[in-house]
Amino acid sequence: MLAEPPHGAECPGGHVRDHTPTGAPRATETRTVATRVREAMDSLSPGERRVARALLAHYPAAGLETTVGLAERANVSGPTVIRFASRLGFAGYKEFQATLRREIEARQASPLSLTHRAGEAGETDDILDAASHFISDIEATMRAIPASELRDAVDLLANKRNHLATMGGRFSGVLAEYLHLHLKQMRPRAALLRTPDDAATALIDLDKEHVLVVFDFRRYQDDIVGFAREAAQRGARIILITDTWMSPISEVADVVLPVAIEFPSPFDSYVAATGVVELVVAALHRKLGTEANARMAAYDDAGALLSPRSVGSDGEEAMKQNIQQ
Repeated sequence: MLAEPPHGAECPGGHVRDHTPTGAPRATETRTVATRVREAMDSLSPGERRVARALLAHYPAAGLETTVGLAERANVSGPTVIRFASRLGFAGYKEFQATLRREIEARQASPLSLTHRAGEAGETDDILDAASHFISDIEATMRAIPASELRDAVDLLANKRNHLATMGGRFSGVLAEYLHLHLKQMRPRAALLRTPDDAATALIDLDKEHVLVVFDFRRYQDDIVGFAREAAQRGARIILITDTWMSPISEVADVVLPVAIEFPSPFDSYVAATGVVELVVAALHRKLGTEANARMAAYDDAGALLSPRSVGSDGEEAMKQNIQQ
């Protein structure tokens, strides 16, 4: 896998779509400004919606500009920007920006800076209390992910004309490999970009017939972000699985699947992210149907040819001998 900072945080560092989830993936997580924007979108005036789109297209940096700067970016007046902040529930633009800054700090949190979370879980050492957080993360994530994004992800993965590649960082790379192990059994042309050399080689051939599945969590990893941006520039479609604060890759991704990662520990949890991978795999298998089953059977047959002692009649005979002994 590509280099990545310690788990619990992955390092801060086209085509733009708004993929912000319509609900906070977890009750204990702070609702992001982007989430508030999405929730309020239908109630905004035309001018305020222009501010919203300008903010989401360059999130969160655009929100740290002055009211004049954001107004010019959205082609509206300064008072419209102030009304926009108020419509989101902020007392003023100053509070709006302060909230964005706190959000940026959360995006860059490292395991060491999150050691206080273990204490916040309470004095009990009941392991089932901690397990309840996993359940909450999964339930909230599944409620928050837009069904349209999931369908788009499965459609991209099911299109046999597309060449697929998965990648992640030092820890999230295990998710990329887990997804890849399923993809290669169900359809052809599925690669895993585990090393910088793998990524460099893949970059040579990337075009509009390639789909890249990227796992990138806070603190967002520079080389992962850079590769995804270059891939998008070359026409590849990007499926991003990230946290609720959103990797910068979301600016160029075609599909974004945000997951809850907070856990009462210095280390963030990948339980919900694994659940999303399982969901995508199950939906892909249903969509591919008999084609997936045929390839899975061929995959097993090929494995039997390469491992005759563990599979088939020879393996059965060896097992019988072991039982008799």
